[in-house]
Amino acid sequence: METRQLLAFTTVVQTGSFTKAAATLNCSQPTITTRIKALEETLGVVLFRRLPRGIQMTSAGVELLPFARNIINLTEKARKAITMNGEPHGKLVIGSAQSLTDYRLLPLIEYMCWRYPSVQLSLHSRNTLNNLNSVRDGALDCAFFIGAIEPREGLETTVLCPEPLVMVAGPNHALTQRQSLTDDDFASTTLIRAENGASYHELFENSLGHDDTRAPVLELDSVDAAKRAVASGLGIALMPEVTVATELADGRLVRLPWSANFRVYTQFGWRQDNSTNPAVTALVSAAAQVVSDQVASLT
Repeated sequence: METRQLLAFTTVVQTGSFTKAAATLNCSQPTITTRIKALEETLGVVLFRRLPRGIQMTSAGVELLPFARNIINLTEKARKAITMNGEPHGKLVIGSAQSLTDYRLLPLIEYMCWRYPSVQLSLHSRNTLNNLNSVRDGALDCAFFIGAIEPREGLETTVLCPEPLVMVAGPNHALTQRQSLTDDDFASTTLIRAENGASYHELFENSLGHDDTRAPVLELDSVDAAKRAVASGLGIALMPEVTVATELADGRLVRLPWSANFRVYTQFGWRQDNSTNPAVTALVSAAAQVVSDQVASLT
């Protein structure tokens, strides 16, 4: 079974005919027919039915298709790895919390684009749980997330920086007049959630305990929308300080007298079996440097 035979097979599937596959691969139709026949003889199965109106994959062809695509992809990756001599290259699909995408990662993306032009970045903002699960199943190559330091099955992680949290309210909110906040204050005040799925929300709510009488949570799943809602007096919100630094400085938001009894950190995670990927290694190194410089500039 040869890669060129598998490529002929997948191209026939993609184009829907032997003639179009030949044109796509810049070869003759008999060549495509010969490669498919050789593949069928090697496997001992029929891959296509020839019908009056075209071709149709057999059940054996359907089963072979995902394996054929994987073999072709792996062959291409191996070829590139050898020809690039370890230089970071290829596409990295990255997951991130929205707050990190908007307030931590843009300088990193700029750095990677200038330093490693052969690496193509694709960044997707989703919640931490979905991101980490997607890294585990291979849908994402790696992910940035905010969370407590703990073992994460199947993943390698590195801590980039502590991520201070702050409870904020609008300047006219009644709680801004308090010297300290109690659990009763939280029970009677609407909590605005800026990022659904962010682990710091769960840590905060667990620290308060479960209470059916607590005021409802307003879930906006947007940092900017949450800041506007808080500024207008709809409720209070727990947010990474980096996301509200400007609003705290100009008075649009007010820091409430409350401190978390837990700590969270901006972290980077990738699959354990992806540790030798030069592009991932380059991204880890760049992220550590860029985030460190960013934190230093704010202190």
